[in-house]
Amino acid sequence: MSEFWIYCALLLTVALVFVIWPLWRGMAKNNQVARDAANLEIFRDQVAEMDADLANGLLTPELYEQGKRELEARLLDEVKPEGNGGAQTRNPLKILAIVLAVLIPVASVGLYWKLGNQNVFLPQDHVSADSFGGALSEDGIKALEEKLAKNPNSPDDWVMLARTYVQKERWNEAAKAYEKLTELVPNEPQVWAEYADVIAMVHGQSLIGPPTDLLDKALALDPNNQLALSLSGSAAMERGDYPAAVRYWETLLKQLPPGSQDAQVIASGLEQARNFLTQSKGGKQQKRAAQATEQNMAAAPGKERISGTVTLGDAIKTKASPDDTVFILARAAEGPPMPLAVIRKQVKDLPMQFTLDDSMAIAPQMKLSGFDKVVVIARVSKSGDAKAQPGDLQGMSTAVKPGTTALKISIDSVVK
Repeated sequence: MSEFWIYCALLLTVALVFVIWPLWRGMAKNNQVARDAANLEIFRDQVAEMDADLANGLLTPELYEQGKRELEARLLDEVKPEGNGGAQTRNPLKILAIVLAVLIPVASVGLYWKLGNQNVFLPQDHVSADSFGGALSEDGIKALEEKLAKNPNSPDDWVMLARTYVQKERWNEAAKAYEKLTELVPNEPQVWAEYADVIAMVHGQSLIGPPTDLLDKALALDPNNQLALSLSGSAAMERGDYPAAVRYWETLLKQLPPGSQDAQVIASGLEQARNFLTQSKGGKQQKRAAQATEQNMAAAPGKERISGTVTLGDAIKTKASPDDTVFILARAAEGPPMPLAVIRKQVKDLPMQFTLDDSMAIAPQMKLSGFDKVVVIARVSKSGDAKAQPGDLQGMSTAVKPGTTALKISIDSVVK
């Protein structure tokens, strides 16, 4: 900060030199020279007139000499040499120069303080996440919480705090921050959409129920809000409403740059929704298949679940932290990649026994009992995202049948 003010002082000094110096010295000197030149010209004219009067006999030699001496005396009195000890010509612009020398720095600093970015004077830990693309440190979070305790009606600060909580995966605190935001800015669709996303994380990553209601509010305010459309499509898929999922994602896809990564992801989801929609229109054959599935389930109790134990391999224990997220999920051995059931835990819970069943299905039409063979995956996620990322730790079973018990999975490899 000190270097910034030094640079400002240097620039102000240069500016003042160009503005003040001409007023202080140059203009007064030029005005004095102009007055002296004018007085000399008048003296010459008057002497010339007296010379003409003397030649024409209108003046006697005595009057001529007397008049000339008076003119010379008057000229010497009005035109004083520079540096003369007599009274100096007063420069009225010196007062203006003094006023500007004070006013320019004060006005410059005042305008910057009013219109400039004050965050440049804060320590880096206190700068907003949006300024540099990162989350606040713990000290920054504490400082922002204290600031909001004193001034709880600042939407910008609440947005910063809420998004930082999200990046830190502090979901309950993020939910409270977004709840406050919706009170302060109830007409902001993006706030409602982000709030829905956070509430889904609080409720086990499910968008059904309260998150869907929040998304409906966001779309009522802005039918083209991209985050709300994306999440609404996922919520529709989760509850098996494939026509709605297609509608939401088609609207979103029109807004995305063709060929972009986001467009590719939405296009893939849209294709999956359309496939499920086609399958759901199978008519009587589908109903008979559903009845047959129910009969099979009744005949083979336990087919809707898989149970076992997950452990963390000794060779990679040092690569995992106790608070890292652990996902245990089942996926069809042959079929859509969407998880059929998911459990979310932490490394400190390992080793642990687990049970995956139909009640954990993300979509009604995608259950364990609906597939002949599934693969169970246990993954330590460094990012907290269920999707595998390089550096995550993972273990998986071979293809097994629903109803399998005593399955053993060891997390013993690193995702490349």
